Amino acid sequence: MRNAITDVPGVLIGQYERTDEPYLTGTTVVYLPGTAVAGVDVRGGAPGTRETDLLNPVNSNPGVNAIVLTGGSAYGLDAAAGVMAWLEERGEGVRVGPDPSEVVPIVPAAVLFDLGRGGSFRARPDAEWGRRAIEAAGEVVAEGNVGAGAGARAGWLKGGVGTASVRLVDGHTVGVLVVVNAVGSAVGQAGRLLGERAGIDGEFAGLATPIEGPPEAPPGPLPGMNTVIAVVATDAPLDKAGATRMAMVAHDGLARAVDPIHTLLDGDTVFALSTAPSDQPRWSVTNFADLAALEAVFSAGAQTMSRAVVRAMLAAEPVSTPALTLQSYRSAYPSAFA
Repeated sequence: MRNAITDVPGVLIGQYERTDEPYLTGTTVVYLPGTAVAGVDVRGGAPGTRETDLLNPVNSNPGVNAIVLTGGSAYGLDAAAGVMAWLEERGEGVRVGPDPSEVVPIVPAAVLFDLGRGGSFRARPDAEWGRRAIEAAGEVVAEGNVGAGAGARAGWLKGGVGTASVRLVDGHTVGVLVVVNAVGSAVGQAGRLLGERAGIDGEFAGLATPIEGPPEAPPGPLPGMNTVIAVVATDAPLDKAGATRMAMVAHDGLARAVDPIHTLLDGDTVFALSTAPSDQPRWSVTNFADLAALEAVFSAGAQTMSRAVVRAMLAAEPVSTPALTLQSYRSAYPSAFA
């Protein structure tokens, strides 16, 4: 396993970013060649989303073709149009007419706030960025200052993209991809990453309590707008209600790894996916016989979310632009790695 969301069969990740002045932003696409059942849970007080109503379990949409996570605040929603166009060219989407080309790709999206961090308020993703990101989709997932994480920050430190996965005892896999861009901090008072305790197989055992104090706030005002956006995926056969519940519980993993979370200045949004074949019987939240298996998947999703946040912080690198200077966790707390 790669310890990445792409360990879940049927999930590919593509990313595109620009960090040349005046840009510091990007787009990440979760591509689902075989489609996936999807749910979503939005808990931040300032969300920017698209097509989330389709994922409500009471609505008829059967699945999604891709999920877009992007910088650019509400302007960044344009990236989803490029993903839709790429999918349409390949006949992927909901058939709405007799011709195979008559499809409507289902591409929900969520945005984070990074406007102006590279120097220009107008340097932001558009439809071409979405196309480039999905064209690059594959099984290898880069972390840190890539894709939608290029301009991300977490408190006074650089944030970014993180991913993690786990295989359950029943053979199913759960994976997470998160973009950490929070008003709150992923670091506790002792300088330890809050999500460390969720690590498995000693993956964070090499980290120590740092001797450095908290990093100083950068000079000058910073916009207090952010947002953590994420996708949790599994090959367990969840229905839409189960996927929605998985997204809800995955927010617990965010709350264990970022403090405060779900503020009025964040748009924290988690999508959940089940890539199990469509002909496989689905586990139901109303079937008592399925509850133990469902709870194991949900719990794994929350734990894997916390781990992915830690990995994002460890992979992030410092940035310095005309508008923004941020240390990374590694540069701010070098003694944690002694």
